[in-house]
Amino acid sequence: MLNLILAVFLMADAGPRPGPWPMRGYSCPRVPSAIVIDGVPDEAGWSRSAWTDLFVDIEGDRRPAPTFATRAKMAWDDDYFYVAARLEETHLWATLRERDSVIYYDNDFEVFLDPDGDSHLYTEIELNAFNTVWDLLLVKPYRDGAPAIHAWDIPGLKTAVHLDGTVNDPSDIDREWTVEIAIPFDVLAETTDAACPPAPGDRWRVNFSRVQWDLRPTGDDYVKVDGPEHNWVWSPQREIAMHEPEHWGIVEFVEAGGEAVEARVENAAEWHLRYASYHLARIREAEGRWPDEFDYGPPDVGPEAPGSVAFWSDGTRYTLRMEIDGATCVLTEDGRFTLEVRY
Repeated sequence: MLNLILAVFLMADAGPRPGPWPMRGYSCPRVPSAIVIDGVPDEAGWSRSAWTDLFVDIEGDRRPAPTFATRAKMAWDDDYFYVAARLEETHLWATLRERDSVIYYDNDFEVFLDPDGDSHLYTEIELNAFNTVWDLLLVKPYRDGAPAIHAWDIPGLKTAVHLDGTVNDPSDIDREWTVEIAIPFDVLAETTDAACPPAPGDRWRVNFSRVQWDLRPTGDDYVKVDGPEHNWVWSPQREIAMHEPEHWGIVEFVEAGGEAVEARVENAAEWHLRYASYHLARIREAEGRWPDEFDYGPPDVGPEAPGSVAFWSDGTRYTLRMEIDGATCVLTEDGRFTLEVRY
């Protein structure tokens, strides 16, 4: 019986979980004039932008749908990338008021930006119902040994929150809180090879997260219920891990919104290179080094591989490559993905 249980366990743990496919897409329109950041996304400029689909659990349809509705929208002009969000909420709650606190200890809204899509030097912004901000720069994902630069602030960042209800008051039922954010392109330009501001047709990797804690009223206050937080996102991740930028959504900058945004061949190539990297990470964890040889076997789900995976390793470093039309997709052991255009 013990051997049977062990065999079942090994079969269930035969390989890493593939990432969701396809990732979300969004057509991000240019606005004719600057948006006023007051927490209420009712300016005329926002009428060009569609709301995203409702947020889902971070693990996608493997988990129940979120209790409360959350949507976001995006826009841009020559100076700012704009984000707005609506977060349904029956009990508004916040505790943190000092900038660069660990905001996800409260209920929060989070923005993740990787303009050049290489998964390195990306931006995270979090804020709570008090409009307390935590902005930080990730050199690379935590799984790849990142330092997170918590002291990094975004000069010129504009944020505002509007509360439809009363914060920290268990005696009533609230309705929602709304968020507006303006992120200056000139600061983002210091962290990326992507054009800032972008040109129409440029694409960024973007995601949004909402951390939600279960609360219990205690007189005139709330306490957290024992248990993990909920993680609700725009583009679902492979696991409970926001710091896998390859699963973030694709945002295309356009003059006017409305066009469908779909994954391209390089996104499918990266999907397979990343899936190979998850296997390699397991091998290194077991053996203490990268293997000298690796044969890639694609899963039964996900996109069709647009090419074959080539692997090179010297035990301490590795490179995964896939040739596609006019370019080579490259993924290295530090998690950086690049697209090398040949002509």
